[in-house]
Amino acid sequence: MRFLSLVGNSFGCSASGERLVSAARDGDLQEAKALLDYNPRLARYSTFGVRNSPLHYSAAQGHHEIVSLLIESGVDINLRNYRGQTALMQACQYGHWEVVQTLIVYKANIHKADYLNGGTALHLAALNGHSQCIRLLLVDHIPSLPSCSSILKKRLQNEESIPEFDEDALYQVINRPADGGITALHMAALNGHFETVQLLLDLGASVSDITVEDGTTIDLIGAGSTPLHYAACGGNAQCCQLLIVKGASLTIENANRWTPLMVARSWHRDWLETILSRRPEGQLRLRPSPYLCLPLMSIVNIARDCGWKSCDSHTPCVDPCVVCLERRCTVAADGCFHEFCTHCALYLCSTNRTSAVAHGPPGSIACPLCRHGIVSFVKLKDTRPMVKEITRASLSLPFCSCSADGPELASLETPLCKPNSSCVQISPLGSSFRSLSCRRLPSMRPNPGFCMGTPDTSPSLVPRTIDRNVREHLVRCSRLSFRRSTSKTEGRSWLCSFNQCVATERSC
Repeated sequence: MRFLSLVGNSFGCSASGERLVSAARDGDLQEAKALLDYNPRLARYSTFGVRNSPLHYSAAQGHHEIVSLLIESGVDINLRNYRGQTALMQACQYGHWEVVQTLIVYKANIHKADYLNGGTALHLAALNGHSQCIRLLLVDHIPSLPSCSSILKKRLQNEESIPEFDEDALYQVINRPADGGITALHMAALNGHFETVQLLLDLGASVSDITVEDGTTIDLIGAGSTPLHYAACGGNAQCCQLLIVKGASLTIENANRWTPLMVARSWHRDWLETILSRRPEGQLRLRPSPYLCLPLMSIVNIARDCGWKSCDSHTPCVDPCVVCLERRCTVAADGCFHEFCTHCALYLCSTNRTSAVAHGPPGSIACPLCRHGIVSFVKLKDTRPMVKEITRASLSLPFCSCSADGPELASLETPLCKPNSSCVQISPLGSSFRSLSCRRLPSMRPNPGFCMGTPDTSPSLVPRTIDRNVREHLVRCSRLSFRRSTSKTEGRSWLCSFNQCVATERSC
């Protein structure tokens, strides 16, 4: 009996887990809520083989609301699949910036690398040119300071920096190599993502890092290649010009003794001949990347402390946010002091794509009301920190629950059920889950942990202190009822019938 109980719960958990996976993949928020309300531990379910969790599927498909729901249900935000990828990596791979924003607010780890090539979420975002994701990934390394862009330029000149800006940490994250020494700048340059290359260079990416021979990566360009070698292979003229302006060498040779010009010729990139032959005579003046966003760190820190999705619909706002007209104002722009809700301010910083602000340093965003450059956000006086609640997954909830309408029997003197006794297992998920009605079965009192498959389950449903004849009679009745329920019920497996027998014990 104990073995069958464990098997039954395993099959039931697997079926519900697959339903949650389907809901996460398809973006069915209501189905996901119903399943997690029924059993919050389903958030930890993972598919067989590839070990993708519902969090992986929802992140890969861009369903940020389901991602937030799963995280609040207690799922490990840094859970890996069989390739070692986290949900953050998959969101960056497909460019779902709203999912990345949600994961970053919940403090997902950006430093984890996958098992196949050692790439991080930054490598995957750069590989596919998702600059918005890169901006969100580096939110904890770019402070909301007016002089941030000038500090990054001074780093190249080896000048002194300020204590609020950990430039070394940013430099290590930007230039972290994957297998073979390939950096995020190598990947963006190879695929011709000009805006991503510009953002990485403005944040301190090195143009002189070279690849290495690791014995596993097949590199047709050759070891010892710089990002300019990769840009020449990709054939994007803008990327090559930008790298050259930033100081990339035109004469450096890789392990194959190829210069960037020779790489372009070998890949038939004839239009790069003039660009890679000599340096431009005049110094080109480049505008900063449109993806720089200085106030992002300040608003993310406020969102982590005070929340960013709450909207109290019961109490109308006296002075609502001028952007959404729904939530109350919680933050103010430092400078013009226009007030917004945290959600709208975070969305404004995440979607900003402008490098020209009338009054503000590079990287500041324009205020939607006065066009003043916003460098940081500050909390309002009545904005209080969010009270952190215990996650639902920490609660000890049984997978299957049996309801009892009648009083519990203290003895087993009557071997058969009462004529009007019945037990109905009520599903909280609506009509999609079939309700189970139990037949009249022998009165037996299993261990309370039987439905959960706990280790303290008694191997026998009938106490040994009962008379031997009565016990044999109960077993015969149970087997007879089991066979009848199996033969007369269409579309129900033996496992479903067995669960009916288990659900009888409280109403008999």
